[in-house]
Amino acid sequence: MRARLRVCVLISGSGSNLQALIDARDEGRIDIDIVGVISNQADARGLERASRAGIPASIVEHQDFAHRNKFDRALGLLIGAGKPHWVILAGFMRIVGSAVLDPFKGRLINLHPSLLPLYRGTDTYQRVLDAGDREHGASIHFVTGELDGGPVISQVRLPVLAGDDKHKLAARLAPMEHRLLVSTIEFFTQHRVEYSGAEVLVDENSLEHPLLLQADDRLV
Repeated sequence: MRARLRVCVLISGSGSNLQALIDARDEGRIDIDIVGVISNQADARGLERASRAGIPASIVEHQDFAHRNKFDRALGLLIGAGKPHWVILAGFMRIVGSAVLDPFKGRLINLHPSLLPLYRGTDTYQRVLDAGDREHGASIHFVTGELDGGPVISQVRLPVLAGDDKHKLAARLAPMEHRLLVSTIEFFTQHRVEYSGAEVLVDENSLEHPLLLQADDRLV
């Protein structure tokens, strides 16, 4: 019998994606043990969500460190303390360095609000609107040293509507991001996904295109 999947979740803000994982866990949809929540912001509302769920939570504020690598070392130690199988960056608004990347290589995933490889970085909603795109979405990818450049595992898509602004677009995407994250972690609990160098393996086969979330929450 395989061990229950141990995950550590990194946040910076409201923690709505964390809450989606907690709810899915409590409903029995995903067999995970959230061993820790770490925020780089002391006022992140997601810390309250962790506390209510009885999940150990830690704060490591980046502004307390004179050098970026010192922050990364402290963050890496906090992550490692929970001995997670996977580390989930869910609205974590910091770029992680080698002190985190190296010990957890192939075990870090990030939820990013764009259809990667389009629109890496921040302000993706406005950039989509400025470009006149008809479609937006979110991606989950393995974290590497290249900003939002790791192999993409899964995506969800939604149309850009007439009258959308960045706030409306973000509000419509948010619940779809939650579904994408839960469905992707469900795949991980089934031990169907692996990181192999520059590619993603699903059921031991190279993934040619990201898995796409369907209306019934299946990834195909």
